Amino acid sequence: MNQWWQWSSEGGTRRGSYAVIGVGRFGSSVCAELLRAGAEVLAIDSSQRAIDELRQIDPAIEARVVDCTDEEALRAAGVLEMETVVVAMSEPIEASVTATLICKDSAGSRVQQVIARATSDLHMKMLKRVGADRVVFPSKMMGQRLGIELVRPNLLEQLRLDDRSCIEEIKVPEAFVGHSLRDLNLRKHYNVNVLAAGPAGKLHVNPPASHVLANGELLVVMGSEESLRSLPAS
Repeated sequence: MNQWWQWSSEGGTRRGSYAVIGVGRFGSSVCAELLRAGAEVLAIDSSQRAIDELRQIDPAIEARVVDCTDEEALRAAGVLEMETVVVAMSEPIEASVTATLICKDSAGSRVQQVIARATSDLHMKMLKRVGADRVVFPSKMMGQRLGIELVRPNLLEQLRLDDRSCIEEIKVPEAFVGHSLRDLNLRKHYNVNVLAAGPAGKLHVNPPASHVLANGELLVVMGSEESLRSLPAS
């Protein structure tokens, strides 16, 4: 099989790359958030209609109609070359379990993380049994939120103030460790304001400019969503 869209396996795992299997409401929300962050996304669904609806979000998205229970079809589509795979469909349960197992256990798979959607405690147990690294329940986590977490792993909490502005609690990015707030000057370089900083449970509100950020500390920052997205990830 050598279609024009087949991913090349040269160079190993595609860093910062994501495959989303199942692009219903939850999966398409994950795709939309990843695309908005500029991530490389490969969308997979067995339904042509679902793929057509997804392309209305972004006509240029790499999206394929593939049987997610077919190991060779997933391999040919490039799913097993992605760094992270989100198994987003909920039914049939057997399909999500099979897709998770293929991504985690297939020979030559370069997938490093599988995040699977569950609809019940039993479904969750089955997914974990076949190797899912993380299981989420859409009723507790929207697809948009999961997409944000994937591209911004240092984000812990977000409070939206209005359509533009948010307050976020984040882990101190590695690039900030060892630097003082004065040196970083986040207001000038990122257009965000620092509300608090320090170890978890011992945050200093309105910290002095001389405060040096340490590994494992937290930052509470306020700004527009666009500005907050520009902060480096951990």
